[in-house]
Amino acid sequence: MWEFPALPGSVHDLTAARTHGITDGRAAAKLKCWADKAYQGAGHPVRVPLRGRRLKRWKRRHNSSHAKIRCLVEQAMAVLKSWRLPRKLRCSTNRITAIVQAVLVLHHVSA
Repeated sequence: MWEFPALPGSVHDLTAARTHGITDGRAAAKLKCWADKAYQGAGHPVRVPLRGRRLKRWKRRHNSSHAKIRCLVEQAMAVLKSWRLPRKLRCSTNRITAIVQAVLVLHHVSA
């Protein structure tokens, strides 16, 4: 895991990500991520749902596909948290990464 110095006070996630250069790093590496509406204005690599009421059909489809992608990730992270896997492992970070990836693959295959 990354170790970042704590920011003073209560700071929004997007502000913390910008402060630590995470959004710029994603843009430089051309890595996309799917986030919730709180990350509006984060920049190109961060995909967020479209806001508003009475959205046109294509915007509703966009939000629906966005939610389906995020749902898979949210469920997999919930499984990892419920197993408390990262806390219990006492091995190298390379091995932990491979174990977490295997757990996520098994979760998605079984779902």
